[in-house]
Amino acid sequence: MANFNKVILLGNLTRDPQLSYTPSQTAVVDFGIATNRRWKGQDGTQKEETCFVDCRAFGKTAETINKYCQKGRQLMVDGRLTFDSWTGKDGQKRNRLRVTVENFQFIGSRDSAAGSQGGGGYSDNKPPVRDETDYSQAPQGGDDIPF
Repeated sequence: MANFNKVILLGNLTRDPQLSYTPSQTAVVDFGIATNRRWKGQDGTQKEETCFVDCRAFGKTAETINKYCQKGRQLMVDGRLTFDSWTGKDGQKRNRLRVTVENFQFIGSRDSAAGSQGGGGYSDNKPPVRDETDYSQAPQGGDDIPF
């Protein structure tokens, strides 16, 4: 039987990453991401829901996320769902799903955590460079095409 476990999320960090280390000195960072969904209901009103997701990353990925991210920063992560199960202090059995991050990408600028949306990955907040070449004088017809 085939299996597939892949998650891709784009959202904002709900808290500052918390870095720790395993006994073998592997870095581990825990953080949360909130994703928003907006839609128009059957009655025509705007609706919104927020999904809060716990995430965990290991190794160099963990150290990088801890160094450059803070609460509010936009981040895209991809990884796999992991099921955690434990017994709480009150004796109750507890469980949760968590995303184990395998790859990530910063979204927006470093300042995007302050609430701005950033510029699609342009960290200097400059707009993309436009091609200002005047193509109106380009030869017409297909005879000049070299293939």
